Amino acid sequence: MGVTPDQLTRTLQEFLNEASGAVVLEDGAVAFDLARAKYSISGEYNKCLLHLWSAERNAVRRVLDAEMKNGMLRLAVQRLGQSRPTKLEICRERDRRSPSAKKTCRTAYEAKLRRALQRHFPGFIIPRLTTGMDLEKSFGPIYTRGLLRRGQSAFAVLGVNEKETQASIDAALTFGILWLDACRNSHFSQNRAEVGPPTSWVEGLHLFVPAGSSAVVRARMANLNRNAAKWSLFEFDEREDSVTEVDCSDRGNVATRLVHAPNETAVLERFTESIQRVQRILPNCEVAVLSVAEISFRWRGLEFARARMGAEAVTFQSKQEVVFGVGPEERVLEERNWDFFSQLITAVRNTRHIYGPKQHALFRLHAERWLESLVAGDVSVVSERLELREVYSQVPAFAAADRAMIDVLTTTHEGRLAVVELKADEDIHLPLQGLDYWSRVEWHHARGEFQKYGYFAGRELSSEAPLLFLVAPALRVHPATDALLRYLSAEIEWEFVGIDERWREDVKVVFRKRAEKRIHPGDERAGRGSETELLMEKPA
Repeated sequence: MGVTPDQLTRTLQEFLNEASGAVVLEDGAVAFDLARAKYSISGEYNKCLLHLWSAERNAVRRVLDAEMKNGMLRLAVQRLGQSRPTKLEICRERDRRSPSAKKTCRTAYEAKLRRALQRHFPGFIIPRLTTGMDLEKSFGPIYTRGLLRRGQSAFAVLGVNEKETQASIDAALTFGILWLDACRNSHFSQNRAEVGPPTSWVEGLHLFVPAGSSAVVRARMANLNRNAAKWSLFEFDEREDSVTEVDCSDRGNVATRLVHAPNETAVLERFTESIQRVQRILPNCEVAVLSVAEISFRWRGLEFARARMGAEAVTFQSKQEVVFGVGPEERVLEERNWDFFSQLITAVRNTRHIYGPKQHALFRLHAERWLESLVAGDVSVVSERLELREVYSQVPAFAAADRAMIDVLTTTHEGRLAVVELKADEDIHLPLQGLDYWSRVEWHHARGEFQKYGYFAGRELSSEAPLLFLVAPALRVHPATDALLRYLSAEIEWEFVGIDERWREDVKVVFRKRAEKRIHPGDERAGRGSETELLMEKPA
């Protein structure tokens, strides 16, 4: 006898319950990333149905068989309306390669990159390339690093191979900047020990990414300080063994689109029935409008349910349905699981508060959303310059490569846009992720799209470029943050806000940092005359 639908349902649920960051592959390509997508499993009517959906796509598959192999769940599935089965694979890890396969691929890439550098930069010497670990400087084996030298000129080099994940490719600029800074510090130390003029100066960074994958990196590099270093981005096609330089000089060339802001009053009125239904159990929960057809229910920033417009299966008439869950799995709220829903909400309420059990999963889950809910409730805790009237959280701005969610978007009292990027834990990517969101906001603002798309209705926005606020607990700021901030464009007005570790009790500012440019006359070669000093200010 074959595997029953009930057995398939249990197999899927058990696997996915332990794989919240899994990816779903169809035809060998990533179709859904469960870090951002949702799923539901139904074992009714003697069928096992897997429903997957995200902001980009929606899929329903009938599961016919399942097999575990090498940490991967391989499914035989059937598309609705088709008789021939196809394959679906669910992987716990985004990078499915074994450690030995990763090492082999990275070693081969090192040799390929060396040959490409020798052809593309004739006359330069490549002392060595490495993928060695250097945890003190935050370097791992993913990126190949090296130095190009010719006379007194040198360039830091960093490359990432085509087998790495897109997330690793997008993060390459962060590590490229840190590698450039490390090379400069190393050369500075050597030159100080020598008598006479310096033997070389590291002028800038040559960054190599796989062909067709440079969109996010290009947009970020366009907003770096060109007086501080020379920045060059290349796409390296390993199969064709070709190198193509990417133009990063145009800061206005950002592939992004903005989502219309829904009429919140009308949406909340439409979902009155669902809101009353949920708030009978949790009266003070947050209700966030996601779109004209969907709202979210949250407690201390943690989403536990959504209400959305659906359609009757037979009549196709519009109806409201509530789905619930605190992870990627969602269940439709029905009378038979109402008690389970009530228990979930009670557990969330009793756990997620300032004196809750700190080791409990519900307390620790999505800490950034908790912080975001506090800041969105009173954005003046970040800066007294910020306006309290209109604050938008989780604003979606789509690009060709990804779906960005801007944490908080607001204005100053004078109508100048402000982007607030939050991190509750140590994150090396905070500066460039904030830069990424800032560039999208600046692009849409320059085209007058925020008011056109329903944001800040009735307000006159300043024509000035947006402000950027980066917020993190003071003891959880990554050690590399200062180095990264020094290389942001001088045209971007940013402020780093360090808050007290006990932010769940009260968001208090411990320190602020901002940039000040200093010019040293007579030492302007290759950007050496420009320096960014981080000024730290502590509240009185």
